Amino acid sequence: MAAVGVEFAKVSYALPPADGQPGRVLLRDISLQLEAGTVTALLGRSGSGKTTLLRMVNGLVMPTSGEVRVGDKATGEFDTVSLRRSIGYVIQETGLFPHMTVERNVGMALELAGRSRGQIASRTAKTLALVGLGFTEFRGRYPWQLSGGQRQRVGLARALAMTPEILLMDEPFGALDPLTRAEMQTMLRDLLQKVDKTVLLVTHDLDEALYLAERVVFLAEGSVVADLPASEVLKSENHHVKDYVSAVHRAVSI
Repeated sequence: MAAVGVEFAKVSYALPPADGQPGRVLLRDISLQLEAGTVTALLGRSGSGKTTLLRMVNGLVMPTSGEVRVGDKATGEFDTVSLRRSIGYVIQETGLFPHMTVERNVGMALELAGRSRGQIASRTAKTLALVGLGFTEFRGRYPWQLSGGQRQRVGLARALAMTPEILLMDEPFGALDPLTRAEMQTMLRDLLQKVDKTVLLVTHDLDEALYLAERVVFLAEGSVVADLPASEVLKSENHHVKDYVSAVHRAVSI
């Protein structure tokens, strides 16, 4: 039986009540098990609950009912700082500190964890190499001196620096041009074949999901409406999936 990396057990989430009215429900009774070492993509319209569900894994959002488990432990049982340091998190805007060099940005979590300078330099060099950036060439650069693709590579290196078992990716390539985005997808797929990570990827890009993930979960209005192996998505008869596929793969008349 495959080990479970992340489990959502009957998870729901509602915003706090306001003006005497109950809070809007963003997630409804979601149950999913993500096998360790696999890549799962979350797809759905904006506002369907994808990012809220992803942020539950590292405790940025806590469920109003149900439980999220990382390994064999509920997220509420972890020390919050320890939980977040043990999980890599990559976002569209990269979140790099503009006043810090590439080396410092990548090594920040290691620095906060009390690693020695030698350990930080060694690990930073290794993670930059994983994402295709040379340590000597890029260590002293600042984010403003990097292209969009390079900044995203640095953000990914930072997420990998603490050797997390789980990697959360929230529209990581959404701000990139199509050619750079394709390059980043190829780099990421090659990287994920080298490292054993449980990956949860939020994306609006169907082709990206099919290229990177083994499993695709579709959300609509806070509920799971389809949960399929990537190989079955394009031939699915589920109307939610068919609508998404047809919207993305419309014929273009020239």
